Amino acid sequence: MKKVIIIGCPGSGKSTFAKSLHKITDIPLVHLDMLYWNADKTTVEKSLFLDRLLKAMQNDRWIIDGNYASTMELRMQACDTVIFLDYPLETCLKGIAERRGKARSDMPWIEPSQDDEDFIEFIKNYNSQNRPKVMELLNKYSDKDIFIFSARSQADEFLAELTDKKPPEV
Repeated sequence: MKKVIIIGCPGSGKSTFAKSLHKITDIPLVHLDMLYWNADKTTVEKSLFLDRLLKAMQNDRWIIDGNYASTMELRMQACDTVIFLDYPLETCLKGIAERRGKARSDMPWIEPSQDDEDFIEFIKNYNSQNRPKVMELLNKYSDKDIFIFSARSQADEFLAELTDKKPPEV
């Protein structure tokens, strides 16, 4: 595991999982949201986003957290490991609710305390509109190490196993 992408519906906990994986493995972590968004909630030019992403992907090791369908196949081609947090809608909606109004190291702003209705609608439609495309890519790149977790407990067990395998620090 040297080049890892973490994907899943918004609210699934991609960034939280990525931070835990980074802590265990010491593989450099890249949050796509930090490459794409400005602090004032505007987006960077697509070419700048792609330049930032490609620069990050030049490294020998990385964990890239985020979906961004326009670059998912590019990242899937380059990675050796895919982690798909394939959680139920209720889990993702709860994840969004729990992060409201909190500062996050994976976003350049504090999430508003009220819901963004378009964003909630995107989450509600994720399984019917986005998940099939993700599954298609996972089938296309089945030569990768692919981990699909359908519950947070499975992801937690995976991280715990990695922790147990980690050599003791000297």
